[in-house]
Amino acid sequence: MYMILLSLIAGVLGMGLGGFFTALFGSKSDKLTGIFLSFSGGVMISIAFVELIPEAIELSGAAIMVAGLFLGAVLVFALHYLMDNISHTGGKSKIHDTFAEYFHSGDIISNKPNMLRSGMIMIFAIGLHNVPEGLAMGAAGNYDAKLGLTLAIIIGLHNIPEGMAVSAPLILGGLSKTKAVVITLLAGATTVLGAAVGVLIGSISDIAVSLSFGAAAGAMLYVVLGEILPQSIVMSKDRIPTIFAFLGMVAGMLFTKLLH
Repeated sequence: MYMILLSLIAGVLGMGLGGFFTALFGSKSDKLTGIFLSFSGGVMISIAFVELIPEAIELSGAAIMVAGLFLGAVLVFALHYLMDNISHTGGKSKIHDTFAEYFHSGDIISNKPNMLRSGMIMIFAIGLHNVPEGLAMGAAGNYDAKLGLTLAIIIGLHNIPEGMAVSAPLILGGLSKTKAVVITLLAGATTVLGAAVGVLIGSISDIAVSLSFGAAAGAMLYVVLGEILPQSIVMSKDRIPTIFAFLGMVAGMLFTKLLH
């Protein structure tokens, strides 16, 4: 129950804060959003290599961990392939010019119906993103409460710019700011589903925990290395996100050290 509550806070509160900031201050630039994302991505990289992967190896050996890595990466790839087809991009992965297009809403134009449609596509896409994040929290928290808390804080931080990205097109599409924030909150609720599955898997055996840790690490690394960092560099038009990703990795290691 503890991890379910943490996943609810990380998913709903993180996304909700992003939506609230956008409603209060207006949409932020892609450059700023990219920097925020790259920093949180760096933190996720450090957690994968400092916590999840070593724990997985200790529990069941390197072979199970590697199997989990591939499982997590393939899961996220499949989810994104599904979204590419739903959004009529033909299942072809590419680097986009804006953060909105990154979440499969590339046909945004200046009229409200299309803006609203794009916001709804982004909600679905980010909702899918949140499932493997919740899986990581659930499995980690079932094994070690401190590790679960660490992941919850990091994922909550990561969800703030995603909440900003969701709420902006909803508001510009004609929804009231209150409704846009509420819908953004709901988009984070899928984290709870992933956490429930993670807790269930994590209670089966050490092999299951190791596999889920590896899958969580694989999902995180695929998203960060294959999407967030390249996309952030394109959006910012410079290499500043790389610097912030490095700072995020250092911050993640220091934060992990403080909790142990």
